[in-house]
Amino acid sequence: MAREPSVAIALGAGGARGLAHIPVLEALDELGVRPTAIAGTSIGALIGAGYASGISGRDIRHTVTGLLRNQSEVMRRVMAVRVGRVTDILTIGHPMLVDAEGLVEQFLPPEIPTDFERLKIPFLAVATDFWKREEVVYRSGELRPAIAASIAVPGLMRPVERDGRILIDGGTVNPLPFDLLRGAAEFIIAVDVTGGPVEDEDRMPTPFEALFSSFAVMAHAIATEKLKSGAPDIVLRPNVGAFGLLDFFRTAPILRASDAIKEEVKQKLGALLAL
Repeated sequence: MAREPSVAIALGAGGARGLAHIPVLEALDELGVRPTAIAGTSIGALIGAGYASGISGRDIRHTVTGLLRNQSEVMRRVMAVRVGRVTDILTIGHPMLVDAEGLVEQFLPPEIPTDFERLKIPFLAVATDFWKREEVVYRSGELRPAIAASIAVPGLMRPVERDGRILIDGGTVNPLPFDLLRGAAEFIIAVDVTGGPVEDEDRMPTPFEALFSSFAVMAHAIATEKLKSGAPDIVLRPNVGAFGLLDFFRTAPILRASDAIKEEVKQKLGALLAL
């Protein structure tokens, strides 16, 4: 019998825009395609770990929307893992600093195991060594500290100390980690949620907005250059560029804006796999 072609998927960094990964995973489920490997950076690592655990795209959607609908509960959990003094948090223009590992424990569902080896799909998470200025890829051992390191956005989350390294968000070095999947499957999909140009906008950003939007600018530039040097088989860009890094309480609009990507997944991947 003919063997079914294999597919691997890279889920990129982008803060709240990364909720757009969910419709892509739902489309894979609807096609009956199970990835042979998943690579994730930042929000992509968070969602990718859930999918690699065996949680369906649809169930990830229900979990995320149910949680983020309750803003007071979200803030209660965030405040439980804050770092520093309350007076620092309340200072005008001072972002809240939280413990990344504590945040992961507060929000990850129990279905996600403690170790990479217990995942149902091979998975890797990308972080950045702050002092060595280099990419760090985790694919074995403890899972949750690796996810925490991958999502540790500078200025928002305290860096993670692991294996003698000081680690920050993987999006600072590799916001779209499709290159790490070469050889893992016949076809590779990359989901780019770094966000492109924002049309019809000329207002002056706030200092806080300028600081954190600069991460999106840098991530977009890195991803663009990576794609020039060797793009994967399919590159998906959900329509979420108008949303900010921290727009998690706009979950419903983000998902509505990105749901159209499902049809693109089915058309492009279906053509490759002749489904």
